[in-house]
Amino acid sequence: MPISARGFLVLVAALCMAQVSLAQSRNPAPPVKSPPSATGGDTPALGVVEWLERMHAAARQRNYVGTFVVSAPAGNLSSARIWHVCEGDLQMERIEALSGPPRSTFRRNDQVVTFLPDVKVVKREKRENLELFPNLSGTPDSSIAESYGVRMIGKDRVAGFDADVVQIEPRDALRFGYKVWSERRSGLVIKLQTVDRDNRVIEQSAFSELQLDAPVKVHTLTQMMGSTAGYRVEKSELERTTAQREGWALSKPVAGFRPVSSFRRPMGGDAQGHTMQWTFSDGLATVSLFIEPYDAQRKPDEVLLALGATYTLTRRLSGKDGDWWLTAVGEVPPQTLDAFAQNLVRSR
Repeated sequence: MPISARGFLVLVAALCMAQVSLAQSRNPAPPVKSPPSATGGDTPALGVVEWLERMHAAARQRNYVGTFVVSAPAGNLSSARIWHVCEGDLQMERIEALSGPPRSTFRRNDQVVTFLPDVKVVKREKRENLELFPNLSGTPDSSIAESYGVRMIGKDRVAGFDADVVQIEPRDALRFGYKVWSERRSGLVIKLQTVDRDNRVIEQSAFSELQLDAPVKVHTLTQMMGSTAGYRVEKSELERTTAQREGWALSKPVAGFRPVSSFRRPMGGDAQGHTMQWTFSDGLATVSLFIEPYDAQRKPDEVLLALGATYTLTRRLSGKDGDWWLTAVGEVPPQTLDAFAQNLVRSR
């Protein structure tokens, strides 16, 4: 999305795939936990892991069609129309940009296809790490509670649905907090605010209109995803690797963040060499480190950008074998990106 350094559709897709992946299975869905009650208005019956487990379960129970809007206080506003369907373990989505350049993105599990009609290009790629919130690629684990707490703060109504409102609070200054509106009956996330240490909203995403149990068909989306006639198809070449194999390490870990994947891809254009992407997550927030050979034509040597909740830090690094460019991207405070940059070292 335009309010994200990764671009509009990447962020919309990431948010939608995780926050509001309402899916309908051919098999009966397992029951989800009832909405938590509060003692004295503030103390939740569920902890942060249980809340996320409830959202995880809710994300796999219904088809949906809806309009998703992402905004930031600076006035940036982006929207997309989303169709989502699930059959068993198969999840499919179509995301149509309603603002900015025309763009349609389809996802079939980890296969992503993006249509760019203005230039008649189709981009195909595989995304194992979708940078989701909540990080629902697997069942939330207890380590999340080391970095976040949760409390119920009230009730509200979003897009015609009654919702419980919970606040997920970071235990340190290395991550943002979240206010989450979860649909009361299922636990499905229908609105999310990212907040800073002063509880100021720095980014909001929500459905402005939502139809649950919509008649979305896997067959229809599959046909649309494969209709590439008249387009030039570009395939992104990703190679799984490890930071150690590429000669990189952290001199000390950044608290709460664990490595989840490492890939390398050829640099585009006339550039020589490869870019390595090393991704970390604390269970909710994600940081990606992009490392590539130094290019003296890129100036200045250090840049910090903020778009909504996404920060991007670019820095020149020096090693025994030459200089490198680091681009650190994440929906985390800038001091978190700086901690990664300070601790990133050449290991060979």
